[in-house]
Amino acid sequence: MDVMNYSTVTEFLLSGLTEQPELQLPLFYLFLGIYVATTVGNLGMVAIIRWNSQLHTPMYYLLSSLSLLDFCYSSVITPKMLAGFLYGDRVISFSGCMAQLFCFCIFVISECYMLAAMAYDRYVAICHPLLYHSIMSLRTCCLLVAAVFSVGFTDAMIHGGCILRLSFCGSNIIKHYFCDIVPLIKLSCSSTNIDELLIFVIGGFNMVATSLTIIISYAFILNSIVRIRSKEGRSKAFSTCSSHLMAVLIFYGSLMSMYLKPASRSSVVQEKVSSVFYTTVIPMLNPLIYSLRNQEVKNALMKLLRRKIAS
Repeated sequence: MDVMNYSTVTEFLLSGLTEQPELQLPLFYLFLGIYVATTVGNLGMVAIIRWNSQLHTPMYYLLSSLSLLDFCYSSVITPKMLAGFLYGDRVISFSGCMAQLFCFCIFVISECYMLAAMAYDRYVAICHPLLYHSIMSLRTCCLLVAAVFSVGFTDAMIHGGCILRLSFCGSNIIKHYFCDIVPLIKLSCSSTNIDELLIFVIGGFNMVATSLTIIISYAFILNSIVRIRSKEGRSKAFSTCSSHLMAVLIFYGSLMSMYLKPASRSSVVQEKVSSVFYTTVIPMLNPLIYSLRNQEVKNALMKLLRRKIAS
């Protein structure tokens, strides 16, 4: 369908993180450093898992998929934000804005379900260790990843369709640093009640379904860990879950503070702070959390570095 049927606005202006000129360059270097760390960390994690045969297990297959997701949804947001800091280029076309929103929804929703899939993987590994390789086969892992991306794509289509049906006939200034659902809804000059309801229902379902999966999985995991008699065994079992649990708490905390409330009750500053966490900070932290707290990843990294130095 023709986009112009939905709106008289042909481009939007992103307000960015701040309007203060003296902060633009420092923020550019800060977020450039974060983005470089995100890219190196996540693509490095994918490469380490791919090149080390000892890491060709279901847990690391899901972890590499998570790293790819982190890199993708950070790349949807950060380059445009960096251009705004450096060149003051904050104009984005209507179609570009919709494309950014659509891609962001795919990756961020897929991340929720990927974290739930990883929690299920840890449940099977700790609660049913003898059946682990038969339950979490390569085929099962591929189906899980395919389902994760399918849900993300479907929900992105729904959210994108909701935004496209709105009219934007007034101000074209988005009070945010990227095209997100809540700021776009606030900008619309048509009724947004249905859109807010759909965001709350779909977003609520996604978060409740995935968080319940994680909570139930960890309830069984903790019950199994408590039954382990040796202190060393309990420590080893818990260490395989602590990194994932930390990533889950940070990610879901920032998402819930952003989306599980009516758009009319959220402040611009609160939206930007929450968004910075899950669009830039969390994708950078995840590979650090999983690598620094995972001895197998550290050993694989050291072997890879020694091999490169020797060659």
